[in-house]
Amino acid sequence: MPAAKPSLAAPDRPDLPDILPYRMNGHHVVVIGLVPFGAGGRPTAQAVQFLRECQSHALTVTWSVPRDDTVRHTPAALDFSLRLLHHLPPPDGTAVNDWRTAHEYGRFYHRQGPGFVQIKDRRDPDAAVRFTIDHPDLVSTFESCLQPTALDDLSGTAREAVSVLAAEGVVLVTRGWAVTLPPRIRHWPVPDTGI
Repeated sequence: MPAAKPSLAAPDRPDLPDILPYRMNGHHVVVIGLVPFGAGGRPTAQAVQFLRECQSHALTVTWSVPRDDTVRHTPAALDFSLRLLHHLPPPDGTAVNDWRTAHEYGRFYHRQGPGFVQIKDRRDPDAAVRFTIDHPDLVSTFESCLQPTALDDLSGTAREAVSVLAAEGVVLVTRGWAVTLPPRIRHWPVPDTGI
């Protein structure tokens, strides 16, 4: 019998967003139902947040999109590139083979310090980069967008910061919503130089 959804207060279970119904058994999360991922906007931003947090805790995730979802049939019609998401666990199905092939734990992550964020991005193995964000407006916007955020709710400065972060592939913008992409690494592999 599968385990029930964990209590958020349980010390041995990670805090995951409550935006999707899910079951957790050990280190495996199963999303109950289909995720309308290709719709864009808030549902996609929330799904990205959920997958990012699962990745942050090194959890395997089983999830699916509806049969008629844009991700399956016409990913070019999305208002973002699926390559931005190759660091996150891919959905079930054969239509996302590129995503499944490219996915690897630790391909894209961030570490946070006082007043700065360090990011390592290996989503494109031929152009791997490591950089630090230390401008206060960029750091603040990066942190705000850890929760899916409507662009209309942001100040002009924060919207400009979202544009800068999105241009670097650090924030996903979809139909008026923004969400930070790189997970915080909490579980390092052995040896940790592997990522």
